[in-house]
Amino acid sequence: MGSDGPLSRDRVLGAGVALADADGLAAVTMRGVATRLGVEAMSLYHYLPGKKDELLDGLVDVVAAQIHAGLAEREDPGDDWVADVRSRCLVARDVVVRHPWLPRLLGSRPNLRPGVYQLYDEALGAMVRGGCSYRLAHRAMHALGGMVLGFTPEVFDPQAGDDDVAEEELAAMAESLPHLTAMVAAELHDPADPTLGWCDSQTEFEFTLGLLLDGIERARRDGV
Repeated sequence: MGSDGPLSRDRVLGAGVALADADGLAAVTMRGVATRLGVEAMSLYHYLPGKKDELLDGLVDVVAAQIHAGLAEREDPGDDWVADVRSRCLVARDVVVRHPWLPRLLGSRPNLRPGVYQLYDEALGAMVRGGCSYRLAHRAMHALGGMVLGFTPEVFDPQAGDDDVAEEELAAMAESLPHLTAMVAAELHDPADPTLGWCDSQTEFEFTLGLLLDGIERARRDGV
């Protein structure tokens, strides 16, 4: 029994997710999870006989279940496949942002988990029902999956600092980098823009996702 009650597989995996969130994926070991639960590592083997491999697969299962739960709570997109896939990507993105170690973990596992396959199958179904060929849907899944798991803004985000220093740096940059300077100045001083600071990754993600879905829809209309 742990410090907060009896152990269970769900509790062990929940502790693994919390440990990864707090300290990174490298911290997720049987001993590390046991320490977080206040028990000995040997006591986890009853719930995870496959040891660390089963633990890591279990983390994927937990996160996939969170995405499925988020999808169940979203607004019904109806027959609009673009709205359907867009909302699927946004739900998945929200979970990935909460668990930034997920892309690395997925890349390290030899096989996808059933819950992840189910997510892909449901997204493919939405595209095919909307008129996409399986050929186009296959290509779209690569693009969308890579974006959800790997999107990072290209524009660096400086740490908050003295506004006067930022203005001085912009002035020094203006002559050698006129276009970059103009863009940054516009982003910093346009009160109507929804970005926060220099770059809001969620805003950039949604903008780029819209461009990608528009392109997929054009390809669908063209019969790709």
